[in-house]
Amino acid sequence: MAKTLQEAFVIFISWLQPLNSEHNKAISHKQSVKNCMEKNFDCSQLLETGSFGNGTGVRHFSDTDYFAICPNNKFLNDSTLTLRKVKEALQYTFWNTEGIEVSSPAVKIPFGSYASETLELTPATRNGLVETPVGNKYSYDIPDNTGGWMKSSPGAHNAYVQREDKRLNGKLKPLIKLVKAWKYYNNVPISSFYLELRVTKYAEKENSIIYDIDLYNFFKFLYEYDLPKIQDPMGISGYIKACSTDVKRNDTMSKIKTAFNRASNAYSYRDTNQENAFYWWNLLFNDCFPRR
Repeated sequence: MAKTLQEAFVIFISWLQPLNSEHNKAISHKQSVKNCMEKNFDCSQLLETGSFGNGTGVRHFSDTDYFAICPNNKFLNDSTLTLRKVKEALQYTFWNTEGIEVSSPAVKIPFGSYASETLELTPATRNGLVETPVGNKYSYDIPDNTGGWMKSSPGAHNAYVQREDKRLNGKLKPLIKLVKAWKYYNNVPISSFYLELRVTKYAEKENSIIYDIDLYNFFKFLYEYDLPKIQDPMGISGYIKACSTDVKRNDTMSKIKTAFNRASNAYSYRDTNQENAFYWWNLLFNDCFPRR
């Protein structure tokens, strides 16, 4: 039970924090995955990336992500075929694990019942250091969604989020978690990477974060600007789309419209009727928000 909205958001954010046991379930298989990739593709390193690596994961939903760093001569020019070969090698090694699948730019290996127990492996080749607004960081080539390869730099993107989170007194990462919770609780087919960068880009112009106000403003932006693609603030990955297909984009836009309407209603009651504000935030988070 929460007395105020701000107290409710603090409680809710604590609920979203992933459990160590979830992460440990996936990383307990790290060495076996590394051995498989080393044997088949001369893998030199598994580099942890994604939400767990950046502190923006959501309990039971965010998977464990690794880049499998390999020589580029071990991969094909066609990244789709490369992913298929990686999937086949992993399936041969983990022959008793059901549900191993390609989900570009990665191969997903479900080691448990929760998504957080899934290990997501992205084949990658290292390009060397590149200059970014947050210092020199390593750049990698990873599969895109069209059979080609695109550049990525988890180190640069994580440092970018960390920089803004520090400037905003540690409140940016919780805001990212809240937006991701909306995504997961409502089955919204939008890229988590897109949301991470989009929320951070939104927060660049803010001097402070107040969770209910900034959630309202963020959904307002997505709705009014029609879910715009974002140019990588680090200048590495080019333009990043919110969704991989038009079907997913249409579904996402429909759910953004609903989210904006609910956030608008919640925002309109924040100073006049806390009960109603709680009601609308609970609807937005699909009945998972703390009660008053």
